[in-house]
Amino acid sequence: MKILLKIAACLLLIFFVSHFSSCKKDKLIKDAGAKVEFSQDSVLFDTVFTTIGSATQNIRIRNKHSQKINISSIQLQGGSASQFIINVDGAKGTSFTDLEIAANDSMYIFIQVNVNPTNINSPLIITDAINFIVNGNEQKVILEAWGQDAYYHRPDSAVKFKDGSYFPYSVANAVPNSYNVVGSEFVWKNDKPHVIYGYLVVDEGQKLKIQEGTKVYLNYKAGIWVYAGGQIQVLGKRDKEVIFQGARREKELGDEPGQWDRIWINEGSDDNVIDYAIIKNAYIGVQCEYIGEDTTYRKKGQLSLTNTKILNMSMWGLYCLYYKVFGFNNVISNCQEHSVNILLGGAYLFSQCTFANYWNKDKPRDKVTLNINNYSTSQVLPLNLHIANCIIDGKLDNELNLDIKTDNTLPAGAISYTFSNNWFKTSINTSNTSIFINNRKGNKDSELTYQNHFIYNFETIASETKVTGFTGTLAEQNAKLIGPPYEDIRGRARNTTSITAGAYETQ
Repeated sequence: MKILLKIAACLLLIFFVSHFSSCKKDKLIKDAGAKVEFSQDSVLFDTVFTTIGSATQNIRIRNKHSQKINISSIQLQGGSASQFIINVDGAKGTSFTDLEIAANDSMYIFIQVNVNPTNINSPLIITDAINFIVNGNEQKVILEAWGQDAYYHRPDSAVKFKDGSYFPYSVANAVPNSYNVVGSEFVWKNDKPHVIYGYLVVDEGQKLKIQEGTKVYLNYKAGIWVYAGGQIQVLGKRDKEVIFQGARREKELGDEPGQWDRIWINEGSDDNVIDYAIIKNAYIGVQCEYIGEDTTYRKKGQLSLTNTKILNMSMWGLYCLYYKVFGFNNVISNCQEHSVNILLGGAYLFSQCTFANYWNKDKPRDKVTLNINNYSTSQVLPLNLHIANCIIDGKLDNELNLDIKTDNTLPAGAISYTFSNNWFKTSINTSNTSIFINNRKGNKDSELTYQNHFIYNFETIASETKVTGFTGTLAEQNAKLIGPPYEDIRGRARNTTSITAGAYETQ
């Protein structure tokens, strides 16, 4: 009898536990902190369509709570005008309400996109979002599809590091039909955009030429690496610039820095060229450096940087380590730290450039626009620097830092630097006339006025005389290397005897 009573008690307990658990599962969770989870927070359609076509993907929505949950609203943000179509719980539409997911259960949403990538009037990237309201919480899944055909450069190799991380990359000629071969050069076609995932490597002995009007879109942490012995020539033209920018095209990301990594050029070629390019919204715009041990390359690294805008970097605009750079008619502006950061010496000639830093993002800037250094903890390195007819400006009271050391063990003339006919904003001592020649200094009470530095228009107001009236000729400033005609970044003829500093000739 006692045994039967114990069995009955156990069965009764199991019933109550089961019943209570079942009741709990059937109860709707209304806690404001209770949300759903998504299998992914964004959906990317990166298929290249050859005709008008569609593709379908899905997301899984999970309820990881022990009670059922109600999704009070699911909305396709673009509504009926969207190029995306969603199917929720077996029904197509753009708006759904009061959908329940049982405890520890899930549901699927199927997403379809219809695009015609051969239509050149379509946006490059089509974006939308699915908005969810759950217990008063707003949640979102981003939708993105390529609306035009493009050349996609995806990593097909990787370097594995000791810490287990990977460096994914592809080489410049890895995508069939994206280039023409001219002699020893790979010439990228410019009939469609080039989209880069990971790093694109211009390998040793390779020469990559990018033609006028080419648009290059780089995804997060993507970049271009010109490896030791490789060569790159970016050959834009006025009004047909080569544009390097982030791949995300949402309006709110149009001026967001740090969307991709950098253009990184190593030693090995005297013929790296960037002419008429716009490089924007990266971590570092252009990095050029000597990194190798092979003395064959020791003195060969060189970059000609002309008629180019480097804008809105989350670190530096131009970053140089023991390199040779000729710069003419450039605008390098609005970076989180330095617009130009020169470390470990090298050889540099900058003429008619505007280095102006009016960074206005959330985190304030405390680094100068132009920083120059020629030593490490172990050695002092040669430096040959001439900056002429340039503007060095920004929000800080001082925008120039010279961290330069001398070393008697170096040959005579190994360290030389001059600033002539510039307008710069600085508080450093410029009384040495063998270094500072016919410059004009600004301060917080004597500043330049630009057309609109918020949209990177650094043309100075014509009525200002602070930057005009410099004497001398362009030839005297070594800008003769660029050759006639002497024009500013917009193609205006320069007055070669009374020079306006900076990339813009003030009319």
